[in-house]
Amino acid sequence: MLKLVRYGLPGALVLAALIVLFAVHGSLRYDGFAMLLGSGLGVAFLNFLYRLGVAGDRERGDEERAREFFSAHGYWPDERPPRDAR
Repeated sequence: MLKLVRYGLPGALVLAALIVLFAVHGSLRYDGFAMLLGSGLGVAFLNFLYRLGVAGDRERGDEERAREFFSAHGYWPDERPPRDAR
């Protein structure tokens, strides 16, 4: 269902814009084309911005877990554990 909203809805609106552009006659052709094309591109852009925001939340969560690991162990999760100096 998510892929249908993310890709199908904008694609259907852009396809409808092209159909209106070539099937309708008169000045309504350009108005309908602009309306549907703008709607399709707007939905696609909002989906893109939402995915960017969600990725930022995921990165902040990863950073918080890495900081907790550092506080508990004294080194970062992607580093080798330090050898005991003797």
